[in-house]
Amino acid sequence: MAGRQIFKPDGFKNVEKDGSVCGFEFQFKLQYYRGITLSIIRDIAVTIDGEAVPRENVLLTVNGETFSLEECRTVVSPLYRWEFGEYATVTVVREGGLAKGSHHISVLQHIAPSYMPFPIQATCEADFEI
Repeated sequence: MAGRQIFKPDGFKNVEKDGSVCGFEFQFKLQYYRGITLSIIRDIAVTIDGEAVPRENVLLTVNGETFSLEECRTVVSPLYRWEFGEYATVTVVREGGLAKGSHHISVLQHIAPSYMPFPIQATCEADFEI
């Protein structure tokens, strides 16, 4: 599956906070030919095991700082660029995270570079184990 090349194979895991599992995360690369400021990200639409994740439950971490997708639209600082070839971490807020075992993920990256006459979308899919 081509999308597997952009997901970090060992980057899938559940996330704990205060002793309880509050979601899951994965690491993946930007599907664009150059690095971007976070302000051009329009969406990172996550579907896990056929279930769409609400947009407000998706967080993006770049260079150690975490942003909601709405916050990304205001981030123009060069400190928080998502560079070509670098992994970003996507956290999905979901009580209980994911059950142990096999899962299928589909992620739509939607960006809108100002110099392009149309937005750019790329769908990436992978099977993984927790």
